[in-house]
Amino acid sequence: SGGVDSAVAAVIARRTFSRSMMTLLMPCESHIDDLIHAQMLVEKFDIPYRIVPLDNAYQHLLIHYESYLKLEGTEGEMLRANIKPRLRMLTLYYSGQGRNYLVLGTSNKSERMLGYSTKYGDSGVDLQLLGDFLKREIYKLARYLEIPEAIINKPPSGGLWMEQTDEKEMGFTYDALDDYLEGKGGVPEVVERINRLIEINQHKNRMPPIPIVEKY
Repeated sequence: SGGVDSAVAAVIARRTFSRSMMTLLMPCESHIDDLIHAQMLVEKFDIPYRIVPLDNAYQHLLIHYESYLKLEGTEGEMLRANIKPRLRMLTLYYSGQGRNYLVLGTSNKSERMLGYSTKYGDSGVDLQLLGDFLKREIYKLARYLEIPEAIINKPPSGGLWMEQTDEKEMGFTYDALDDYLEGKGGVPEVVERINRLIEINQHKNRMPPIPIVEKY
């Protein structure tokens, strides 16, 4: 995506699997810098890649979906935005199945604990490679792996809409979140918001519940 998490995951995968891997660059109404940074990364580390533009597919789906249900405001913005990671998941599994590859996720522990992901979107993977690393540890890995500074220094964003950033959407910084997850506490208002998000997003980290039916 041109972000630090996917960059770290890609370089680790390149070191682990040599060239028996594939990265997909999937712009979907994305900022041009994201594509530039992603290409900068794959070219620096000689990572196999394909560019799969999803803009047209996204717009076609949106037209069909909104012909029978359309929401305005923040709720509508989020509804439309969540199509993008789910469309990327679909694309990754098409490519993975065609090559007999597994799909590697790029979510870190901070996001995972908070439930900061799109269900069956960026959370729909075979292996969460970075799932036990806090965001601050991802930055340490990025510097160790010599990820380009342009990627390390950019504000974390899912690229879901223009000027969207993770921290603006969450309502607190990754540093504040990581401090809390490391048991260091935090500002009461921030701690309350973190706990609330953890509570309402628990379903994202669980398999779907199965009703236990008594057999006769």
